[in-house]
Amino acid sequence: MLKFKKIKKDDTVKVIAGKNINKTGKVIEVDREDGRVLVEGVNIVKKTMKKSKENQQGGITEVEAFLDVSKVMVICPKCKKETRVGFKEENGKKVRFCKKCNAAID
Repeated sequence: MLKFKKIKKDDTVKVIAGKNINKTGKVIEVDREDGRVLVEGVNIVKKTMKKSKENQQGGITEVEAFLDVSKVMVICPKCKKETRVGFKEENGKKVRFCKKCNAAID
């Protein structure tokens, strides 16, 4: 099991590599075991859907696909820049902080 605790659900991230470079979005889901994240409005792929009771029409739909965690960087809420994330202990709790401006991210 791999540990990717630097990016969490509801973080705002920016894509730094691949076909979706420079796009930003909110993290919907994090798959810690595979090291992948699902970002809202990024990495849209076309998927064919079979007809079913829920989907009467069927056909081709567009859905978000997972990205590798190494292709995204957290955007600091204070300085509004993409940044690396560090950890420090405050009041007995482990807190994530921005490496550029030292502001707490959580």
